[in-house]
This record gives sequence, C-alpha cells and structure tokens, in this order.
Amino acid sequence: MGITKTEIHTDEQNKLASFLKVLGHPARIAILQHIINQKACICNDLVEELGLAQPTISQHLKELKNIGIIRGSIEGKSVCYCIEEEAWKNIREEFNAFFNQEITTTQCC
Repeated sequence: MGITKTEIHTDEQNKLASFLKVLGHPARIAILQHIINQKACICNDLVEELGLAQPTISQHLKELKNIGIIRGSIEGKSVCYCIEEEAWKNIREEFNAFFNQEITTTQCC
C-alpha cells in the first residue's frame, strides 16, 4: 500500500479527511452522542454507559481530543469531557459545505 500524499491536497481536503477518519469509528460517534445528550460535561461514566473497557474509551477520547472536537479538564481524580462548541460548529460547517455541493451530471454509467 502506498503512502498518502497529503501535500498534494488542499488544507480543507486534509482537514475534512482527518475529521472523517476520526469520526469513522462507531464508538467515537457513541461517545459524542452521549456527551451531547448529557448537555453537560461527563466524568468517568462512559464505561458503564457504553460497555467498553476504560483503556478503549481513553484511546477514543484521546483521538477526539486530538482533532479538537472535545476538551477535557482534570477535577481531582476525574477527567471530565465536553464538546468544544466552536470546533463542533466549524466541523459542521465543513461537512455542510462538502455535502451541500450541487451534483449536476449528464447521462452517465
């Protein structure tokens, strides 16, 4: 398998691809949905809620944090996470711009 030549693509294309790659795992979608549905920061309740091992959840949280879609803070022995609202808005705008492109094709296939 060849290496990905990200330098030949625009910053917008690379950014959108990074978001899609991180969001391409159902556990990460479940984590985001859980945080959003709580309408507050969550602290250490994902293991019971999602049924995944703590190290697995920690790895998924790390990936989500690395793209900036969530933020975390340490409170005592707990790490609390919430949606980074500005990043969420930016990602939504990127997705909307991509998926709202008009498709106009002539007879093909």
